[in-house]
Amino acid sequence: MKSPLLFAVLLTTAALIPAARPAVTPNVLFSDNAVLQQGREVPVWGSATDGERVTVKITGQEVATTAQNGRWLVRLKPLPVGGPYTMTISGANNAVTISNLLVGEVWICSGQSNMERHLGLQEGQKPITNWQEEVVAANYPLIRHFGVTPKAALSPESSVTGNWVVCSPETVADFTAVGYFFGRGLFQARKVPIGLIHSSWGGTAAEAWTSLDALRKMPDFAEPAAQVERTAAARAAGTYDYPKQIETWFTANDPGAAGKPAWCAPELDEGGWEQQVLPGLWETAGLPGFDGVVWFRRTIDLPASWSGADAELHLGKVDDADTTWVNGVQVGATSGYQIPRVYRVPAAVLQPGRNVIAVRVLDTGGGGGLWGGSDRMRLVSSKGGESTAIPLTGPWSRKVSVSLASVTPPPVDFSQSPATPSSLYNGMIAPLLPYAMRGVIWYQGEANVGREKQYRTLFPAMIADWRRAWGEGDFPFLFVQIAPHKDMTPEIRESQLLTLEHTPNTAMAVTIDCGDANDIHPTHKQPVGARLALAARALAYGEKVEYSGPVFESVQFTGPRAVLHFTHLGGGLVARDGALAGFTIAGADKVFHSAGAVIEGATVVVSTTDVPQPVAVRYGWANVPSGNLVNAAGLPASPFRTDVD
Repeated sequence: MKSPLLFAVLLTTAALIPAARPAVTPNVLFSDNAVLQQGREVPVWGSATDGERVTVKITGQEVATTAQNGRWLVRLKPLPVGGPYTMTISGANNAVTISNLLVGEVWICSGQSNMERHLGLQEGQKPITNWQEEVVAANYPLIRHFGVTPKAALSPESSVTGNWVVCSPETVADFTAVGYFFGRGLFQARKVPIGLIHSSWGGTAAEAWTSLDALRKMPDFAEPAAQVERTAAARAAGTYDYPKQIETWFTANDPGAAGKPAWCAPELDEGGWEQQVLPGLWETAGLPGFDGVVWFRRTIDLPASWSGADAELHLGKVDDADTTWVNGVQVGATSGYQIPRVYRVPAAVLQPGRNVIAVRVLDTGGGGGLWGGSDRMRLVSSKGGESTAIPLTGPWSRKVSVSLASVTPPPVDFSQSPATPSSLYNGMIAPLLPYAMRGVIWYQGEANVGREKQYRTLFPAMIADWRRAWGEGDFPFLFVQIAPHKDMTPEIRESQLLTLEHTPNTAMAVTIDCGDANDIHPTHKQPVGARLALAARALAYGEKVEYSGPVFESVQFTGPRAVLHFTHLGGGLVARDGALAGFTIAGADKVFHSAGAVIEGATVVVSTTDVPQPVAVRYGWANVPSGNLVNAAGLPASPFRTDVD
């Protein structure tokens, strides 16, 4: 028994020890190896205890503020270009030192998979052209890359996950390829440090990257925006039940769920099922272009030694969503094509001898199936402290359940889906604000094919939304026109061209000459980054360089001749590799015919005997255009039509 005196001493001592207080913490964007923007105020922010005094010191500057609502922010005066510098951030109880900082040019790199695609090898995609040579030569310590971890959110987040990485042959394979080639071109021209903040997510639409405030003002998105708000409120109240919604949809539309027995049942007769080797996408295994529900089954034999122990089921990554059973018992369900599936299988579910794994996959667009990733497909037991694995790669049984073309669309999990309007703005753009930067490079649009007219207003609205949020004025916004591909329409390229023409301080890198008709991820990324760098040099830095191929300006019809005028002549119009190609012409009947075209001075004259009185001309108007009009700077002309509807 403690004595009363000792107890009193302990209480007195405890009262003298101050309660632990949260340390002053800078936002993760302000960490070792970061690049800060030159030539303008630099906001620096983070978290601290309310009322705590926070001081930031760098290059002779010292700025202080007081934390409010757990946050603090100071604004540094423009910093001298160069480095490396050290920043010290201190509060009442701690100090944080940030080392190897550089001051130069910062650019946001965003969009979908063609921006997301890194320089190194990526499973399921062709290698980037000359990637090994590019990696070996990537000795650019003044180029830095911050990769934002993908995250969807229903409301704006305050921070992201990621870190600054110095460019070297050992690190560059994980950089965005387009961003790296852009940054390299910019560095070689400007000779200043370059910071690339890479925030992209494959397969995502522009509305996911646009704030709810902006979407509410657009008729097409007012109701989806309201639905997102209702979902956020329901989730906060604990009443949101997406699993019930999606299971109701499966019950109504999936024959595998309604079957007697269900297709997850271990006793199911698999007669008539096909075989597919996994991992792999079903588009390359006999189901090209299929979107819908497909079931997979695999039978394995377990030794008696596994009895009495849980197991861990590894399926790799699944595109898009899976529901997984073992011996008819559901062990997991996940949405998101980038998430490795790892499910616990209780010991009571397993049995010696025959066991059946069933996986139902729902794919709503693009690739579909159990496509792999770095986590190998296997079932793992750790009984007795020793890990034993049964490989699951190889042949599985497969059966198509239902095509989305024949049923009502499945409900979207607005709480975590990157397809949710504003979800990626909330999770991956809002947390970057108000980091000082020069501009944005953007490669996206594929996911909005099918809604091309809507994209005409959505894309400019998104650009305006980001500019409003950053408060830096009409900063340069440089984007890539969608490359040739069998599923990419000329109308989506037109929407991008119209955005260029009607949105100030923008530029468009045309990629008509570096696409792949059969691969949505063309491998020749070097010209893309180089053309974006040219645009940055012209728009952001005022260099007198040609940064665009010819852009259609106007047309004059004189008898059988259509005379086309262009901007961005770049020293003159040129037909690359032979006679001009890719032009069609139509009369009042709107029937387009292939036409001859010749360069006459600063114009292109188009005509054909099939159309004596033309009223419209088109160039490169196809999913896979074949035009060869360039300017003397070697930059290709954008596809266009004179009869824009």
